[in-house]
Amino acid sequence: MSRWNVADVMTIGAVSVQQDTPFKEIVDLLEAHEVNAVPVVDAFDRVVGVVSSADLLAKIEFAGDDDRVRLFEARHTRQARGKAHATAAGELMNAPAVTVMGTTSLPAAARIMESAGLKRLPVVDELGRLIGMVTRRDLLKVFLRSDAEIRREILAEALDGLIGVERSQMRVEVDDGVVTLLGEVGRSSVVPSVVRQIERVDGVVDVVSHLSAKSEDEPRSHRAPAIF
Repeated sequence: MSRWNVADVMTIGAVSVQQDTPFKEIVDLLEAHEVNAVPVVDAFDRVVGVVSSADLLAKIEFAGDDDRVRLFEARHTRQARGKAHATAAGELMNAPAVTVMGTTSLPAAARIMESAGLKRLPVVDELGRLIGMVTRRDLLKVFLRSDAEIRREILAEALDGLIGVERSQMRVEVDDGVVTLLGEVGRSSVVPSVVRQIERVDGVVDVVSHLSAKSEDEPRSHRAPAIF
């Protein structure tokens, strides 16, 4: 079954900076490209970190503060205070950068963004070189697939090879990404497998099953072990 990956939805040729890129130039780039973060690359275009607008705002938040260590100050606050004196990307960036490869699946990329609390990720090749950027909004592009395209994939691929499923005995309807299944399968235990398989199809919003079964599965025997 075909699956979309990050390369299918990412922005190719993302803007980037180097470690010696000055503070104001980074601000200019964020404004010009209407983004809130840029990857930092080395001389070989390998991603070494990321600078976000939050890193730049430290210069405003802690302007004029002294450098005394505060008792019980949170680690992230102490790091932000240190960035208030930064003048270039290398001092501002968060490193190492959280990245994904173009072959990363969309669910995997979404999990990485959620767990790391990030809205965008640099996309790299097998050598760690920047090839693009992917955002949360990009991941949602999968839901722009047409109902007809989703239905074709379900019939041609998703149902293929499922034991107890005859496509001639099933009807698949798709409306705004919601898949409705009608018809009959071999056994009742097959229905959850069919639903899960179709939920994995890119662009599916929900699956509603009205499938019936030719026969019910017999309950497993739970005979007590013999005692000798």
